[in-house]
Amino acid sequence: MNFVRTLVSPRGAVFLLLAILLIAVIVMNPNFAEPGQIMRYIQRVAPIAIVAIGQYFVIIAGEFDLSQGSLITAQVIVAGNLVGEDDSRTIPVLCLMVVLGLFIGLVNGLLTTLLKVPSFIVTLGMMLALLGLVLWWTGGAATGNPADSFRQIGRGGIRDLALIDFLPWSVLILAAWLALGIWVTKRPLGKLLIAIGDNSRAVRYSGARDWWVTTRAFMISSLSATVSAVLLVGYAGVHPSVGRGYEFIAITAVVLGGVVLGGGRGWIVAAVAGAFVLEALFLVLNIAGVPSSLRDAVQGFIIIAAVAYSGLVFRSRRRGAAPTPSPDTGKKPDAPDGAEESSASPALAPEGSAQTRGD
Repeated sequence: MNFVRTLVSPRGAVFLLLAILLIAVIVMNPNFAEPGQIMRYIQRVAPIAIVAIGQYFVIIAGEFDLSQGSLITAQVIVAGNLVGEDDSRTIPVLCLMVVLGLFIGLVNGLLTTLLKVPSFIVTLGMMLALLGLVLWWTGGAATGNPADSFRQIGRGGIRDLALIDFLPWSVLILAAWLALGIWVTKRPLGKLLIAIGDNSRAVRYSGARDWWVTTRAFMISSLSATVSAVLLVGYAGVHPSVGRGYEFIAITAVVLGGVVLGGGRGWIVAAVAGAFVLEALFLVLNIAGVPSSLRDAVQGFIIIAAVAYSGLVFRSRRRGAAPTPSPDTGKKPDAPDGAEESSASPALAPEGSAQTRGD
């Protein structure tokens, strides 16, 4: 019974949906079941799954990062024009891309936390600024051709393996990035991000520097976009359209994985599974002959449906877990007036903090 409840929960349903979609793809195209085809499928998902990991950390803190896609585009153009055909520039340009990614995340985070500008506005402005710079630099046309050593990061891998024959570097990078993300969620940073999304006031009263915690989430998000850009240089080439819309795909994947918009709840593995579900869904649509122009409409319906489903489930669980009112007073026992329900903040808030007093 508990297993069934887990499968229909917001974060468990994504795995059930993924299994259904993969079975549908195999039925429609039996060749997809071959190990080599599955590796290619994971290789295609890797860039968006990595971006979703970064978006996950921002969303659980109650924020948004709309600059991921444009940052990917900018990083792709940087790599294409600065590396050139000189293999010796690969490492220096990679380091430059990492620094640029961290800087963009730092700016997004500081403007959001210190100047109190909504993250939606900050990252939307950053998205437009980066896209404008890219169009000014390229004129809207493909430009730059990085050395093959740089492209091999996204398109290369280990060949002549038993069973699967080919293991792409992007699959290994995704596995490493996910493992690192899981490790961060177990560390104080990950727990504080969830606590901030659940009850930021309690975190502030606990003495934690919530502005720096949230800023680091934006830096992780931008760094994830940078890693994705490195893979896309080899997989999709160098063009100003590479990376466009990735921020919305990442948000769709994260929401599909049961992560609550507004923060406080979510599982990073389910967010990554959401990216796999989207790719499997698009495969089904392509095989069925549905026009690719309908992708945006499908993503919109998915976001609405996933958010509505999560809201209904969490609301019903709160009602089911609510203490029985006292017959004498009509109030919940052991709950002071105005106390907030929270999954993470009580462990952080000291006595007399936001749990028991107003702002």
